[in-house]
Amino acid sequence: MSLGGIEAGGTHWNCVLSPDGEEIDRVESFPTTTAAETIARAIEFFAGVPDLEALGVGSFGPVEVRRDSPRWGTITTTPKPGWRDTDVVGPLAEALAVPITLDTDVNVAAIGEWRRGAARGLGTFAYVTVGTGIGGGVFAEGRPLHGLLHPEVGHIRVPHDRERDPFEGSCPFHGDCLEGLASGTALRRRWGRPAEELADPAAWDLEAEYLALGLSNLVLVLAAERIVLGGGVGRAPGLIPRVRTRLREILAGYIDRPQLTTDLDAYLVPPALGHRSGLVGAIELASRAREPR
Repeated sequence: MSLGGIEAGGTHWNCVLSPDGEEIDRVESFPTTTAAETIARAIEFFAGVPDLEALGVGSFGPVEVRRDSPRWGTITTTPKPGWRDTDVVGPLAEALAVPITLDTDVNVAAIGEWRRGAARGLGTFAYVTVGTGIGGGVFAEGRPLHGLLHPEVGHIRVPHDRERDPFEGSCPFHGDCLEGLASGTALRRRWGRPAEELADPAAWDLEAEYLALGLSNLVLVLAAERIVLGGGVGRAPGLIPRVRTRLREILAGYIDRPQLTTDLDAYLVPPALGHRSGLVGAIELASRAREPR
């Protein structure tokens, strides 16, 4: 029996199959276009799998993750045009007739890193992705954290020195939240070019400042044992060392643990699975979908 997974991002969807819950057998990636077209392509991918047993879905959001909600599996207040109030799980369940488990795309990436990556053996940690937007998957006591909704790490507020950085922010909801100041979208709008073309050290110092401020909140509120920093912008050469340095300065020795004073190289780390974190996590989610409730 095969397990299926979907990494449903705001830019691309990745569909994956595993024959045993461990190895990845087949992956297909396609752009996130209209809701109807994108979901139909995912259904087409899995409809040709005769032994599909269960499906794990990690979706961009905000998405309703509570199973007791009548809107379970629905993307809610996303700024992505045409996707607000889109039911993702309903069409998949109707077409494929297999058990489905859903979480956020960043929680699913966190599951992947917890299962086989940089967070193995940890009970409480965060996976933060910095790309077009900023998202965070949070594990607390060995499982993804859910509450009223799910953590929205990208939309926490951070200090904004408008004299140093007069940019108003790119978030359509909050302006200068963390995502509005430090996402790939923010970098492009502030500097007039995408992150991969930015060479000015001052630009990356400012980026590291905002990320360190945001991550310090995770350290202090979550008491995270480790933070995994990924995403397209997160992979920029030299960024993680800059963030480590500034994070240590911001915390100012208040948390008296070697991880945050002398061992930051092992505390703030890139994802061990690279771009495969979400794929591994989606398959792990599928394996849970077939378990009795």
